Amino acid sequence: MKTNDLKKGNRVQLRNGWFATMEDNKRGNTRMATVEGFYTEMGSVYAHDIGWAVLPTGELIEIEHTPAQLKLRMAVSRAF
Repeated sequence: MKTNDLKKGNRVQLRNGWFATMEDNKRGNTRMATVEGFYTEMGSVYAHDIGWAVLPTGELIEIEHTPAQLKLRMAVSRAF
């Protein structure tokens, strides 16, 4: 599954282990999500930080990223 296939209401697991619920139907490098981390809050997340989609059965499906998303991931990781 690609990040662009995720729709509003889909549950995902981020690469850092936190879970989130998608809040938009957009495509691209950033998506709006309600993230359940130290606090539960809604905001933008990088699409390359989405690691797995959570099916209604609880099964995790790994996310495939577009070349543009992978390029942004490399650019952001070099900034630190």
